[in-house]
Amino acid sequence: MPRDGTTLALFIDGSNAYATAKALGFDIDYKRLLTEFQSRGTLVRALYYAATFEDQEYSIRPLIDWLDYNGFTVVTKPAREFDDGEGRRKFKRSMRVELAIDALEIANQVDNITLFSGDGDFCSLLEAVQRRGVHVTVISSLRSKPPMIADELRRQADTFIEMDDLKAAIGRTLNTVPPRAA
Repeated sequence: MPRDGTTLALFIDGSNAYATAKALGFDIDYKRLLTEFQSRGTLVRALYYAATFEDQEYSIRPLIDWLDYNGFTVVTKPAREFDDGEGRRKFKRSMRVELAIDALEIANQVDNITLFSGDGDFCSLLEAVQRRGVHVTVISSLRSKPPMIADELRRQADTFIEMDDLKAAIGRTLNTVPPRAA
């Protein structure tokens, strides 16, 4: 899609985008993703949201560092541990509030906000941004098993893009282990 003067911002719910791509059998190549969306207009900001786990931070740290040095604004916070009341250890790791505030703050500076998430809790955010005249695109999947997008989010979006349709543009194939010889 050629540049047409459109300004846009990307909001990537890291854990949701990761899970969706995995369910579709590929990894997101964030360099290719950035290039793809730069070709669609003037990319004002690309934001990536992730909760980090103190004892597991090493696994996501290389990605966070790469994104931070390569054109993304990375927003992280530590996941918070709590007891569910039945003695089970649980974690709060939502970045929804941070993403929503950032989207509302940038809404007056862009024509389009693209959200990589299928989380239905973002419906109110989409509605608020749309009231400001911003076109909202949601990227997730109906084809994954199970579908990764909440129906109400898909309906609220101005445009829904099936992540599987972007696979050739933004993906890299998962490393697969060759079958063992018998």
